[in-house]
Amino acid sequence: MAPVPDNPEITQRTRPSPGPSQPVDGSACVVVIHGEGVGQRADVDTTPILVGRSPEADLFLAHRSVSRTQCKVWREGNTYRVRDLDATNTTRVNNRPIGEVELADGDHIAVGENILKFISHSSVEAQYHEELYQLATHDALTDLYNRRHFSEVLDKEIARATRHGRPLTLCIVDVDLFKPVNDRYGHIAGDTVLRRIATLIRADVRHEDLAARIGGEEFAILLPECDVSTAYGFADRLRMAVADTVFMLGDEPRQVTISIGIGALSPECATRGGLMAAADAALYSAKRGGRNRVCPQS
Repeated sequence: MAPVPDNPEITQRTRPSPGPSQPVDGSACVVVIHGEGVGQRADVDTTPILVGRSPEADLFLAHRSVSRTQCKVWREGNTYRVRDLDATNTTRVNNRPIGEVELADGDHIAVGENILKFISHSSVEAQYHEELYQLATHDALTDLYNRRHFSEVLDKEIARATRHGRPLTLCIVDVDLFKPVNDRYGHIAGDTVLRRIATLIRADVRHEDLAARIGGEEFAILLPECDVSTAYGFADRLRMAVADTVFMLGDEPRQVTISIGIGALSPECATRGGLMAAADAALYSAKRGGRNRVCPQS
């Protein structure tokens, strides 16, 4: 049979699609689809996740219609369950008040005036939401977390550390003399520098730490359970790793350095703004001191 001419007026015949491929087995999740925090999600496994208005909740929903400890969701064998925790506005599944029930893929969980959607680990939709979650929480250039997600986690970690009397430190990292790099070698070269530094940061942080790009050439690293002395050791290792790296800029080997300021949670710095201000002030001290150095808050 002769081939069909490439004519936009003729509808092309297609073969029936088998549909999207099934995703690999992974975590189930609950995603906020209505109300406070739309787009937030929490993965569900055997360790129960807490949903509530408490900043320490695994899925933190700030709306006043949500109880501080609203409900918990967990995996039990091959099933998933949700239990109401005596919330003021009882948790509802598919518009029915519940004490504890098994969840099915696509169930809607109403917590106050918010609605969550349960997505099973075997659902095709899980892969879609994973991609949306990555886009919503990660910086596209460096693949570190973005500022918005970092701020949300920082608030939760401050609440946890304050409640339990645990140390918490914050490092603000700034690339020294970054504007001349962009001006001389171009923004593509500047982006390469930022990606390389992000790779060095990822190689140095622990699983429980949180690293983010929070500005043009500025990064933040949150260190739970670390005092200033331990944070200083971490930060100086990172500083030396960057200083020892050869950056090829315009086909020329160049050194790039960073300055780091450290802030620590304390009664005087007990909020996100206070902790970031302390780390920023320490960073400015490092810059004034000659760059390529680490300064803790004074």
